[in-house]
Amino acid sequence: MQEQQRPLSAAPRVSFVSLGCPKALVDSERIITRLRAEGYELSRSHAGADVVIVNTCGFLDSAKAESLEAIGAALNENGKVIVTGCMGAEPEAITARFPQVLAITGPQQYESVVDAVHRAAAPAHDPFVDLLPEQGVKLTPRHYAYLKISEGCDNSCSFCIIPHLRGPLVSRPAADVLREAEKLARAGVKELLVISQDTSAYGRDIRYAESMFGDRSVHARFLDLARELGDLGLWVRLHYVYPYPHVDEVMPLMAEGKILPYLDIPFQHAAPHVLKAMKRPANDEKTLARIRAWREACPDLALRSTFIVGFPGETDADFDYLLDWLEEAEIDRAGAFKYEPVAGAPAEALGLPAVPDDVKETRWKRFMEKQQAISARLMKRKIGKRLSIIIDEPGGGPSGTRAKGRTKADAPQIDGAAFVASRRPLRAGDIVTAKIERAEAYDVYGAAT
Repeated sequence: MQEQQRPLSAAPRVSFVSLGCPKALVDSERIITRLRAEGYELSRSHAGADVVIVNTCGFLDSAKAESLEAIGAALNENGKVIVTGCMGAEPEAITARFPQVLAITGPQQYESVVDAVHRAAAPAHDPFVDLLPEQGVKLTPRHYAYLKISEGCDNSCSFCIIPHLRGPLVSRPAADVLREAEKLARAGVKELLVISQDTSAYGRDIRYAESMFGDRSVHARFLDLARELGDLGLWVRLHYVYPYPHVDEVMPLMAEGKILPYLDIPFQHAAPHVLKAMKRPANDEKTLARIRAWREACPDLALRSTFIVGFPGETDADFDYLLDWLEEAEIDRAGAFKYEPVAGAPAEALGLPAVPDDVKETRWKRFMEKQQAISARLMKRKIGKRLSIIIDEPGGGPSGTRAKGRTKADAPQIDGAAFVASRRPLRAGDIVTAKIERAEAYDVYGAAT
């Protein structure tokens, strides 16, 4: 009788929850890549895992509440939980409610997270485990990926505690960023979403140092990096850009089609005295002039932004000023947040009167109504145009369904969608040209040409 083959030891399984912004998602990808390289498997459920990792967000009280809820759910379903991320920078808030968590680490502390996993569930040493793909493990669809170029932030916005949670600006060498971008391109990524806490400050902390990429030296500078990424032939989208004057320099790259004509700039407000209290650039006229100059240099430029309503001391006049500014600036995509007090944020010590919650709610609704009207007006201008669209969800062909994708003016998850009819099947990652036939406030409908 043939001897029964000895089964390989089962690989330990990890369940993962990633909360917060795309920067946290990249942190999650790095942790998962490391664990997969060591033979760990990902579990679709907490109950089926040997340990659960919760990557938290600690920016607002509502985000902290969501993080605590996720930790509690993981403990109830599994019992072995490791906490990391921004909320981990203040561990007492977690241990006060959940003293039974196995370990707590702050953001970007990848080694500490992996060490904690080792203690909870030792890796299985299996020589037959496949090697990881060159680009690592990604939590996004195959055709787009986030590319983080720096950690931390040097700004001192009074409503924000990110510098406290994530530390000062730490830029990656340009060559490291570009090598990662090349790996992603080889893996089939069609769109790179460049992210950091302050993308336009990239390289300032390392004095724009040069590093060798291939046969040439590249400066760690916003413009240089954008130019190099543009040479890869991918869609390159810039997020979280502070409106510094040197942002003007990338407009020719956008006009030439080297990078997408898209800027995500969190303006936060427009009223000068509110901006001053926020410690944001307070010259709104200069900002409007810069926006006009950008659009003259690149007429197809799409601007996405976020704003805060109900900041301490915001008056009715300040809010009306913001709505008027929004109308004049014609921001293509904008979202608004109702101000939330954040423990440790300088805004809480300014002595400014709090805006009542019902007033915040009313202002938020008025803001969104105004922005929806602006967006609907701008979207109508797209009717009859032929636009490039990247497909996110397949369709077309015999099925008769419309494929779902995005124009160059739309980032995944946060902006609008493009619905495309096509005689041939369209797959995720395809980039097609479509003639726009109909437009709504945020979405467009067209047919592939």
